Amino acid sequence: MKLSIKNLTHTYDTDVCKNLQFELEGYNSIAIIGASGSGKSTLLRLLSGLEKPTKGSLVVNDYAVDDEVYRKKIGFVFQQHNLFPHLTLERNISLILEKTRGVDPIEAKRIALESLALVQLSDQTYKLPKNVSGGQAQRASIARAFALNPDLIFLDEPTSSLDPVLTYEVLSAVKDLKKLGKSFVFVTHVMSFVKEFADYVIFMDQGNIIEHGLPTILTFPKSKELQFFISHIM
Repeated sequence: MKLSIKNLTHTYDTDVCKNLQFELEGYNSIAIIGASGSGKSTLLRLLSGLEKPTKGSLVVNDYAVDDEVYRKKIGFVFQQHNLFPHLTLERNISLILEKTRGVDPIEAKRIALESLALVQLSDQTYKLPKNVSGGQAQRASIARAFALNPDLIFLDEPTSSLDPVLTYEVLSAVKDLKKLGKSFVFVTHVMSFVKEFADYVIFMDQGNIIEHGLPTILTFPKSKELQFFISHIM
């Protein structure tokens, strides 16, 4: 994966990302961590093209993030599963394939079933989201992102509302997808997952990238901000 962030500022009522400058190449599972309000989820949304920066540019894998070609190469998993409540898990996936990719309905269903099987949901295929657990619904959301065959998947705190057992279910599913060669940029508060899954870590504080490097920075933080963060979250 290749990231290039130049002069990036994003403002709501205040600057959430503050003139960020960052270049990275050669890593396939990047974690963005930090306290609530640090700017990590905003940076994730900017990198995915879900929001347009107030100032500056973002280039991912040599594509500007507002490029339509780039948008077809990514998937996004939200904090809440964001499934259509009136559709079965299978239809939540096949309908998206039909409407956004022009996939034939028979092929769309085949892909949906295959994607649900990858996250261990074959036995829940025709249930509505309200009739499965939170972990299963979130896994279905991950399957939906994967079904689009993206090169890169963004995960925005996919376990934030789940208990430890359901968290384990979801993170196990993500690990299985990594083995299939997909790249990930993700935000999470689960540091054990960062240590196991990430091959690069970006730590943000008050809209700034304070420290970044291999996951070993969690064990040997250099900045006082990351030291403070680690001491309070681990």
